[in-house]
Amino acid sequence: MSIIEIILVFAALIVLVVLAVLTIKITRQYERAVVFRFGKLLGVKGPGLFVIIPFVDKIVRVDLRVRQLDVPKQTIVTRDNVSVDVDAIIYYHVTDSCRAIVEVEDYEGATALIAQTTLRDVLGQNELDTILSDRETLNHKIQEEIKVVTEPWGVKADIVTIRDISLPENMQRAIARQAEAEREKRSRIILAEGEYQASERMCEAASLYEKTPVAIKLREFQTLTEIAKERNLIVVTNNADSLGTTVGCVKALDR
Repeated sequence: MSIIEIILVFAALIVLVVLAVLTIKITRQYERAVVFRFGKLLGVKGPGLFVIIPFVDKIVRVDLRVRQLDVPKQTIVTRDNVSVDVDAIIYYHVTDSCRAIVEVEDYEGATALIAQTTLRDVLGQNELDTILSDRETLNHKIQEEIKVVTEPWGVKADIVTIRDISLPENMQRAIARQAEAEREKRSRIILAEGEYQASERMCEAASLYEKTPVAIKLREFQTLTEIAKERNLIVVTNNADSLGTTVGCVKALDR
């Protein structure tokens, strides 16, 4: 072979390689390729190996995996006129590759903007106590409203989670005082309930002592016995006979 023929063979091989690179395309399992032919939607290719017409077909790759969207802090005025800063995380994925490319210019950016707007709208319709205590319901409501907007784009919101709620310092102090007052109220209720139950028992004991006067005398002796255990205490009664009787009973009880 002459040098010219060798050069032509190498040139032909290079042209074939270039055509193969331009013609043969590969998409991964989690990808789809949206094909346009002369600007007109041809369809979706993949996953795996497929062939296109070079310089005629154009492909746009779409990732079908679940993606996370970090919604930055949004300043929200609640229904009871309290300003709070709230951020959230949204997990979404593409369900229809053609719609995600054709129906909206940038489905990622559009989803991020609609998530911010929906977060402000939903939380602004609720009071602060509801936002703090009922996050699960609010998460579900935000998710449903985002799905209504994004499903025509071929995008589905899977999970919406309110991550952090930042309160002004004065509101934090007010909530702390409210919690302290609530604990104080519960403690007073428990104390009053204990006093009520104790008074009921004392009334029952008084009725029993009234029916059997001897029982209250025995109770007196028992109390004196407990007092007698303290060596530094002296029991004094006005009646001498009563004192002698009491001392004798105490000694008897000590035995």
